Amino acid sequence: MLRSMHDLEDYTIAATDGDIGEVKDFYFDNEAWVIRYFVVETGEWLASRKVLITPFSIQHPEWALRRMHVAITKEQIKNSPDIDTDKPVSRQHEMQYLGYYGYPYYWGRAGMSNAGIYPAGFGLPGGQVQEEHAREESVKAERARHADDDPHLRSCKAVIGYHIKATDGEVGHVESLLINEETWAIQYLVVNTSNWWLGHKVLIAPEWIDEIRWLDKSVTVELDCASIKASPPYESSQQLNRERESNLYNHYGLTGYWLIETVIEREE
Repeated sequence: MLRSMHDLEDYTIAATDGDIGEVKDFYFDNEAWVIRYFVVETGEWLASRKVLITPFSIQHPEWALRRMHVAITKEQIKNSPDIDTDKPVSRQHEMQYLGYYGYPYYWGRAGMSNAGIYPAGFGLPGGQVQEEHAREESVKAERARHADDDPHLRSCKAVIGYHIKATDGEVGHVESLLINEETWAIQYLVVNTSNWWLGHKVLIAPEWIDEIRWLDKSVTVELDCASIKASPPYESSQQLNRERESNLYNHYGLTGYWLIETVIEREE
């Protein structure tokens, strides 16, 4: 199911031993278009400090109660690396944060490995110790290569209001983001086209984006104004089911992301 970014704001994040605070924003990876962190305001118990919570830690959400339970304690939050959420989060900060909680990196080949959880050669026959040690060294080198990378993290709130530019003109502005509750991928940008029709909204998928100009606060898409104008309107009061998504992709003559994912799974 897809949920609006605005609907997810102010959700309570509950640790194993009490409430941590409320979600105030999200950091997403502007290359993969996936939510990497929730920005959570802790409230008075931690001097209203803002902390990052990764979706890795979610045990189960209670959608009706607007609560998400995470597999960490308030003490862990209190002692977690301090990150200034008013400034860009560096890759070094991410490494400190993920390392503190023991979560895997999501970038590079190192992100695909569980190496580093146990000492090299732990529980292995003697003949495999050297091979395991070499693998550990390879992972460390990979992590070092990515230490100064641009993490491509952007605030979801900051993108609201960005102008949408088609190939032949401006069509509206970003009003919200629709997030997949299972994968935490940003599935669509909700675009308000009030410069054409008052209250009319359409959906734009991230894969249709050609360029984002952060300084200009604009998003350029590989679609023309006429096709966007004729696309199926988005009604927030109606559940965006697979039939409506199919109609949207069929309108543009494109293959739905769910069909592409199915092909990839079969190949694997």
